[in-house]
Amino acid sequence: MNFLDGHLYPENQQPLVITAAPYAPGYLPSDFPEDIPITMEEQIQKAVDCYNAGATILHLHVRELDGKGSKRLSKFNELIAGVRKAVPEMIIQVGGSISFAPEGEGEAAKWLSDDTRHMLADLEPAPDQVTVTVNTTLMNVTEHAEDADYAGLSRGVPAYFNAYKEMIVPSGPGWVEEHIRRLSKAGIQSAFQCYNINSFETVERLMRRGVYKGPLVMNWVALSGGFDKPSIYSLANIVRDVPDGAMLTVESNQRNVLPVNMMGIAMGLHVRCGIEDGVWNQHRNGKASSVSQIEQLVRISREFGRPIATAKEAREICRIGVFYDTAEETLEANGFAPNRNGGTQGFLRKTG
Repeated sequence: MNFLDGHLYPENQQPLVITAAPYAPGYLPSDFPEDIPITMEEQIQKAVDCYNAGATILHLHVRELDGKGSKRLSKFNELIAGVRKAVPEMIIQVGGSISFAPEGEGEAAKWLSDDTRHMLADLEPAPDQVTVTVNTTLMNVTEHAEDADYAGLSRGVPAYFNAYKEMIVPSGPGWVEEHIRRLSKAGIQSAFQCYNINSFETVERLMRRGVYKGPLVMNWVALSGGFDKPSIYSLANIVRDVPDGAMLTVESNQRNVLPVNMMGIAMGLHVRCGIEDGVWNQHRNGKASSVSQIEQLVRISREFGRPIATAKEAREICRIGVFYDTAEETLEANGFAPNRNGGTQGFLRKTG
């Protein structure tokens, strides 16, 4: 990204788009019963509350009545339909992991099968976005956490802690390409989860080869443990390569969420918060609801002088529903340099 003179002034920045992640599949309802919704009505109302607080993107997971993360796509359909009716303007972003919470004590946290994940393209009604992780990697979300982050929570139970410590994101090239094709065919935007420079570079090559022909909407995911660390140097490294036409959201976890988001607000990027990313306030002497986290970012952004995006503005910034016809059009629209004539775009492939 090109940070020209005046880039820190609010009049030269987009309105702030806030993504809310209130469903917290990595926690149990007993961890925060005041804020983790269980019934379908509660889950729909949580979306309404986050929207009213200032969030215009809803990162969506679903729970069963027993409090466990749902793996039934019918439940996703039900929640999406309910949110569409309650807050039709809100951008619905389905978490592509579906639910990686362990089902029982001592069981590994894991993604569902490739075929099941592909079925996210068949959700009805269709979401606006599905998050897409790129390149298989470790997702040890415990690596930079402190013992106090999980004290008194289910995540502190050794079996659960170890399950998250050993979690792997399965995102090989064949799966990613097929997943993007199915989502695009269904008119669903791929929201790329880029956790370091090489995953971003893979996304760029997918665009250069014409696998993905749409707006570059992406999260820089700073969780450590296989992902980038929440550091200004890591952030600077990736924004140096990200083109000006991209919509870039910063994401972290635990008590890194707020300072990383403050960096993003100051730089003109976009932010994500909610109890999926952490339940404690910054002093860790009390829990912070998803709504209170959103309200905090709204206050901070307004102190910077940066307005909060309306739902209409958020849709325009994300270019929801926009797809391009060619790789060349995609590159130009997103601010990349054009392909080199006659050059190899990414790895060599057999034609037959």
